Amino acid sequence: MSSPSPSPDRHSISGWGNRPRVEARVRRPRTRQEVAALVEAGFRGIARGLGRAYGDAAVAEEVMDLTRLRRFIAFDEETGCLEAEAGVTLADLLETFVPRGWLPPVVPGTKFVTLGGAVAADIHGKNHHRDGSLGHHLDWIELVRADGATVRCSPEENPDLFHATCGGMGLTGIITRLALRLRRIPSAFIRMDTRKAANLTEIMAAFETADAATYSVAWIDCLAGGPALGRSILMTGEHAEPDELPARRRADPFRIPGRPRLNVPLFLPGWALNHAAMKAFNEIYYRRPLRARSYRDLDRFFFPLDSIGNWNRIYGRRGFIQYQFVLPRDRCADALPRILERIQASGRASFLAVLKLFGPAHPDRPPSLGFPREGYTLALDFPWDDRTERLTPELDALVLEAGGRIYLAKDACMAPATFATMYPQATDVRAQLPDGGPARFASHQSGRLELTP
Repeated sequence: MSSPSPSPDRHSISGWGNRPRVEARVRRPRTRQEVAALVEAGFRGIARGLGRAYGDAAVAEEVMDLTRLRRFIAFDEETGCLEAEAGVTLADLLETFVPRGWLPPVVPGTKFVTLGGAVAADIHGKNHHRDGSLGHHLDWIELVRADGATVRCSPEENPDLFHATCGGMGLTGIITRLALRLRRIPSAFIRMDTRKAANLTEIMAAFETADAATYSVAWIDCLAGGPALGRSILMTGEHAEPDELPARRRADPFRIPGRPRLNVPLFLPGWALNHAAMKAFNEIYYRRPLRARSYRDLDRFFFPLDSIGNWNRIYGRRGFIQYQFVLPRDRCADALPRILERIQASGRASFLAVLKLFGPAHPDRPPSLGFPREGYTLALDFPWDDRTERLTPELDALVLEAGGRIYLAKDACMAPATFATMYPQATDVRAQLPDGGPARFASHQSGRLELTP
């Protein structure tokens, strides 16, 4: 076994929301053997990839940076099964396999995440209503446990550990390898249909009508009130066949066109995203003319914000939170208007607001801390300040009253009592943690939520 890597570097780290920020000891192993050696040598902290969890789920005084474990191990062209190390990024995977006609079965809103982090958060995408979350497409996971032993788990082998690890936020061990089933695609383009909805009633009806679409997502105006409450723009998508693409794309249908990448070089001042500016932007965005059908490459359809480097700096040095919750399908028509009205009354403005429809949970693969449940999920960004600090507990109460829950990969301020009510299945994760003594794998979030000692 390799000896532990040299003394850790010290860095100031945070989640993508830039809060909280802590000074951390950062270990950077190069192999799974080094991961095991570090755990045996006494590592106590959390694994970390590219730091795209918004809150404090990958923040601790000691972290294990897995971005050097970045190798593809094997790929089966017949089944699409890919074996890879946990530090492989979604960007790596897309660059390698899209030209060969393969795509991950589930992708989030950014490609700058590691596969290990994607498993730990059990990511979902615009196709959850059809295809579920990432955990539904894994054959197995390999992880280093608290005693330094390497264990493989799957729905058939160590199933309790498998379900606790999918969405388990890195608390059951350090994921080092995994096997993921990719899906064949006919091109690197999505045929996108777009329509406007005048209010919440219309957008929910539109989602129900579009239930057969492979991908669906809506931009929602959280600042419009009265009869226009919840006005939205719904986008649905299907993988485009080469012969339906514009002529200039048919010769090489798997080539994604390059585009300029912008960058936010500095933290913007707090007044840059004020309520008036957001209200004006939303009005222009909603009123602009739309093409009913268009063709977008995978980057533009799935990852529009990835073209803006360091976009999280637009919220200023105090940072921001992304508040994402899901409401049961039968409660949404009543609860979602109340939540939007409470946000409007607070004077908060969300630069980004995304509404999606989740399908039923997979009956055979229930992740222990899995976020999705059948219903509607809304993701909102709020600059962090005193008003946001007062608002979030009020939103938590409304979500809780409606039987909903908050996404742990985005959470930065949920109270432990709220978490315990929203996630009673957390006991399944606790059952996979070592008995007695301090937790070997723990984050600021797990301590804040009293999920680990």
